Amino acid sequence: MNEIIFFGYNKYPKLFKNKPNKITKPIQFKFENENENENEKQIKQISSSFFSTIFLFENGKAIEYLSENDSNENPVKIQIEENIQKVTVGNENEAILTIEGNVFAKGININPYNPNEFINISSLIEDTNDRIIEDIVSGSRAIYLLTSNQNVYGIGSNQFGQLGFDSKTLPKTENPILMMKNVSKIFSGNSSKYVFLLNLNQELFVCGNNEYGQLGLGESRKEETKIQKLTKIQNIPKGKIIDIQCGSIYSIMLIEIEDQNQNPKRKLYSCGDYQYNGLGKNDEDTYEFTEIKSSLFENDNILDFSVGNAHTLILTSNSKLIGFGYNEYGVLGTGDTKDQSIPIQIELPKLRFNEEIFNYHISCGFDKSFLYYSPFFFFQS
Repeated sequence: MNEIIFFGYNKYPKLFKNKPNKITKPIQFKFENENENENEKQIKQISSSFFSTIFLFENGKAIEYLSENDSNENPVKIQIEENIQKVTVGNENEAILTIEGNVFAKGININPYNPNEFINISSLIEDTNDRIIEDIVSGSRAIYLLTSNQNVYGIGSNQFGQLGFDSKTLPKTENPILMMKNVSKIFSGNSSKYVFLLNLNQELFVCGNNEYGQLGLGESRKEETKIQKLTKIQNIPKGKIIDIQCGSIYSIMLIEIEDQNQNPKRKLYSCGDYQYNGLGKNDEDTYEFTEIKSSLFENDNILDFSVGNAHTLILTSNSKLIGFGYNEYGVLGTGDTKDQSIPIQIELPKLRFNEEIFNYHISCGFDKSFLYYSPFFFFQS
């Protein structure tokens, strides 16, 4: 049982034969010409960036569409012997987390001598007691690993200090380097040269590219284009941080709070540069996280959301799909290519499993958008 809805840039890689490069209205995605009838297997996760898209199935297998395969437009099975539990794709890297806790990755900043070959980067961690990995996240040029001991390691480019070290003394590393201890969650994005780390005390730290104020450090820090040391964010909204999704020039945070009746309520906050209309509000640049308000979801609970390079999609408990931001390639599914500065509702085709909207999830690639049915999803908490 499978359902995937797609809209956006149908190139790099090309996912649909005989379709235009810009698909501006949501259409159903179907796998074609695969050898083992993958379309009858349950989708678990989709991760996409500019040059590649990976589909992970519940059976622990994954297939990938690559831009260099556009000539035959067929997916390639990822040859990893262990069962895969998560995939993550950045603009210049890919990583796979297996059920056994190993991480295989590839990319020019991971394996410069053979960037198309997956290598076991978790085995390169110097501390042998820290090689079991619980979570992985890709940034644009770096990969972050959360170990079973709640330690975070980074590997790849440190051009903007996104590994938490001075970029002049450590411009990049091909071995995982310890960034921070006592971490509960990692947040970055496929086009982001920065990272947020949430510690076990719900304190939020950040480092990397701050050229557009996307790190949420406030007005006084907006001139610092590089934050090369993990820095605590002082002014964050009160509540439980559920997720942070990172674009190239802005960040969006999902917070859960209790209302007057002690019912949980989720709210969205954004910070960064207003360019490309990515903040979800008719406003100027915002250098601290401030709430995104809209009548479209003020009475609904937010089930899931995702951020691409410069666009955002939101799924609500009232079966609404809402979007805003950059739309040159039709990634908002509105039928046109007009940017949207404030949230708008997106008209969807009839979903086969609409009565189970809680089991639908969103994944935004660099210039792509996916809505997919996945009843077993790790994000919801």
